[in-house]
Amino acid sequence: MALLLEVENLKVAFQEEHSQMISVDHVSFSVNTGEVLGIVGESGCGKSVTALSIMGLLSNNGHVVGGRVFFNGKDLLEMKEKELDKIRGNELSMVFQDVMNSLNPVFTIGNQMIETICIHLGYDKKSAKEYAVQLLSKVGLPDTKAIMKKYPHMLSGGMQQRVMIAMALTCHPKLIIADEPTTALDVTIQLQIMKLLMELREEYNMSIILITHDIGLVAELADRVVVMYAGECIEEAPVDILFEKPAHPYTQALLGSVPGIHDDKNRKLYAISGSVPEKYQDLQGCRFAERCPHVSIKCIEQQQFMEIEDRHLVRCQYAQAGKGEAVGA
Repeated sequence: MALLLEVENLKVAFQEEHSQMISVDHVSFSVNTGEVLGIVGESGCGKSVTALSIMGLLSNNGHVVGGRVFFNGKDLLEMKEKELDKIRGNELSMVFQDVMNSLNPVFTIGNQMIETICIHLGYDKKSAKEYAVQLLSKVGLPDTKAIMKKYPHMLSGGMQQRVMIAMALTCHPKLIIADEPTTALDVTIQLQIMKLLMELREEYNMSIILITHDIGLVAELADRVVVMYAGECIEEAPVDILFEKPAHPYTQALLGSVPGIHDDKNRKLYAISGSVPEKYQDLQGCRFAERCPHVSIKCIEQQQFMEIEDRHLVRCQYAQAGKGEAVGA
């Protein structure tokens, strides 16, 4: 598969009143054409900030302070806003996490979709309306002409999410970033939304970055997985390897906290003690050390993101030292 997106040593900071907080620290990963990359981790690990940085949609107090983001061989971070606008929506789209606040409440679905189509594709209003109806039908919405006349609050969460996906598909993008696309939806609707994304991926040979804390979704849908913790990539592997041989203690803990239908009835789910550190840019060693059952003297040293076997990378001296043998004192 051809390389589509490459993120190299991305570093993102947010300006606070008297200081600067590093939210994403030297994050690197890639996405191939037609591939689904899952990015997982607890809330506050930097997943959404990474996505917004790629799209060039950080808030006013956030800015990229290091790294490069190549999309089709062009560095997005070097582009001016007008250049980015030609790529965003056309070749690179995003389905946002908070669908309830992503659609404009004072305009109908039709008005919002028609405006998007006219801006990106140059259609007249009549042609744009016809295309909008086709898109809404494509994502499985019933009575699309009626939906065009409705306001967002008149639709269920699942229907709003389908509208967002339809808008993201307007120009048949090469890559869609889906940031928690099933948040606040019930289990049945979650399944429908993810099935829809996978069908569209096959139809358009589209790449997807799936950002989620739902490890089950990743197991079902992703080709490759990046695990993030405290602003860093701490493990990366093909999905089957990650689930069969998780190397980082944090990844092991995440998997241990997920129930399975074939579990023994007496199995106790693992609970990760503590929480993600807030000022993690001040930590010199492993950022998971305070919560890790395998912590050692070596963990106070800076951890390197290294390959322990083919296509399996991990940021942990415990894992690197013998894939399971403790290091140090």
